[in-house]
Amino acid sequence: MFTKKKCVAMLLAGGQGSRLYALTRDMAKPAVPYGGKYRLIDFPLSNCTNSGIDTVGVLTQYQPLVLNEYIGNGQPWDLDKLNGGVHVLPPYQTSIGASWYEGTANAIYQNMSFIERYNPEYVIVLGGDHIYKMDYSKMVDFHVQNNADLTIAVLDVSYDEATRLGIMTCNEDMQIIDFEEKPKQPKSTLASMGIYVFSWEKLKKYLIENENANTGSKDFGKDIIPSMLQNNERLFAYSFEGYWKDVGTLDSLWEANMDLLSPNSPLDLYDLKWKIYSRNSNMPPQYIGSNANIENSMISEGSNIDGTVDFSVVFSGVTIEEGASVKYSIVMPGSVIKKGAIVEYAIVGEECVIENNAHIGRSPETIENKDDWGIAVVGHNVTISESKEVKPKQIIADSI
Repeated sequence: MFTKKKCVAMLLAGGQGSRLYALTRDMAKPAVPYGGKYRLIDFPLSNCTNSGIDTVGVLTQYQPLVLNEYIGNGQPWDLDKLNGGVHVLPPYQTSIGASWYEGTANAIYQNMSFIERYNPEYVIVLGGDHIYKMDYSKMVDFHVQNNADLTIAVLDVSYDEATRLGIMTCNEDMQIIDFEEKPKQPKSTLASMGIYVFSWEKLKKYLIENENANTGSKDFGKDIIPSMLQNNERLFAYSFEGYWKDVGTLDSLWEANMDLLSPNSPLDLYDLKWKIYSRNSNMPPQYIGSNANIENSMISEGSNIDGTVDFSVVFSGVTIEEGASVKYSIVMPGSVIKKGAIVEYAIVGEECVIENNAHIGRSPETIENKDDWGIAVVGHNVTISESKEVKPKQIIADSI
């Protein structure tokens, strides 16, 4: 018999992340490396631990191997519990057949039996691909105080951004009176962060109704929230203030890493009161050779640096040889940048080899037409041959 829990978290980590192209061809988006020693999923998992939520279901689907291996038994996040803990929940076959998750709501519906084991009062639904620090327990308290059926975390965004997001209109008590997905003319700038606190009994009712109706996209934003609003349920918006980044695109992933190098970084990864935990293999300290020239950069354990590194994030186990140069770039675990190679304004995936004198990316100042400039990307396990060039905006998924 499982102990009743006040709150269970369900983390949606099945996304393909198609806009990250080469970086998510062989791994789910939440498994993408970030910030020198993390993966994207470390943020919601650490937020759960720091918020006192000890029961988390991670719903996987697309290329789950790296993610499953990374999460393991949940020990790095203190989620290796006998009663609760972290559970990876892939789609599975039932007596009526197998079914992929058809939408965010359907993914939760297919795992209702997992939630029922703990009979919680509240269910918090999270995405696995956002970078932020948030105390979910305060959001649950807000939900309880307002006797809400659903509470949605919101962020105030610019008017231009509002056209790309789910937008809430609220009264003076922060009760939601209108919700629109990607409106052409937004009535407000309060955007959904995709973080929901539901009263479990109410969520269960709407999930079953949505499934039985067998219409729509079986999605929270398109089906469940509009349906609850239509039925005059109590929906509230919880304002979040702080750093939050949706890293759904290559540019935003690059920007989120560069943000860490700013002197006034908006995200403090060294805050001992709200630690971000990760699974890291034990590695020796980084080795900085006598020819190395490093400025404004983050260099992780196990790296071997003998070249130039400026304003870059270098992950564990990376080698940058003498005469190589890495500027304004991200180099993911295990990659090798050989002698004479230049990497600038680029993302280099895991376990890549950039051979001698290859040139990845360009500085924006060297490009005449600014529309031609963008981040160059090399996917995972790719070799770029000697003296080859990867131009700005180019995405290389296979060795050349």
